[in-house]
Amino acid sequence: MRWNRKDLLGIEDLSVEEINHFLDTAFSFREISTRPIKKVPALRGKTIVNLFFEPSTRTRTSFELAGKRLSADILNITTAASSLVKGETLIDTAANLEAMKIDMMIMRHSASGAPHFLASRVKASVINAGDGSHEHPTQALLDMLTIKDKLGKIEGVNVVIVGDILHSRVARSNIWGLTKLGANVSVCAPRTLIPRFIEKLGVKVYCNVYEAVRDADVVYILRIQLERQKSNYFPSIREYARLFGIDREKLRHLKKNAVIMHPGPINRDVELSGDVADGENSVILEQVTNGLAVRMAALYLCSGGDIESEDTY
Repeated sequence: MRWNRKDLLGIEDLSVEEINHFLDTAFSFREISTRPIKKVPALRGKTIVNLFFEPSTRTRTSFELAGKRLSADILNITTAASSLVKGETLIDTAANLEAMKIDMMIMRHSASGAPHFLASRVKASVINAGDGSHEHPTQALLDMLTIKDKLGKIEGVNVVIVGDILHSRVARSNIWGLTKLGANVSVCAPRTLIPRFIEKLGVKVYCNVYEAVRDADVVYILRIQLERQKSNYFPSIREYARLFGIDREKLRHLKKNAVIMHPGPINRDVELSGDVADGENSVILEQVTNGLAVRMAALYLCSGGDIESEDTY
């Protein structure tokens, strides 16, 4: 198939065929990072703007590096360094950037739906790098690529997501993507951190970690997003760590080939212990490596590239 979308705004509206095509493209780009000269001319002459209105390390850096690996010109803009602090609206900021003939905007914003709002008003391609508590599509795609790489498949794999489901855009994108590809997805958290009616998305709900991880092939751990919480959802961090923090005791019956995943940043000894994060089942750093390939694929496909028809590298 051919990628026919101008933008990448979420996983919810992608078809199974589109997701698989995206993963195949990302797999093809992964080899570039192993070369002595880690650069190809696929996006030479293209200008990409990183619009990050929330803090980010992995996502912003990997998008910037992905653009440079593809020979694009990259411009980074943050809220503190933009005219938004002077009262300029988001759409005026985007319109002024587009007047400079840019080709693509990578956007992270605290407001759910902000990238969709922008994409409907600009001609440049827009890639969602995380919007509020809504979606984080490239994180889900890199997670799916990692699972497929480590376990050889996604269909039939048992995935349990543990942590702050209520405020997590990563959880939502992964649930939509993994269920579409045939995975069996469960969530585990205190009842206060589980969204109402989440079972309608095709997932099982657990409030006991030992039960949740018993048959898991993938244990996907989320941090507690205190910056998004407007009230107390559990007695204390210490209490949460005791009941829901993933340590070796809770994983003592884990399958031998099961994998531990985390989107970062990690709060060690809160949502997971250091020995689990650094243990033999952990693929956390492999997620980071695959994130670069996925973001290269996102930039390439949304710019109109077709990995099957063009010899770009």
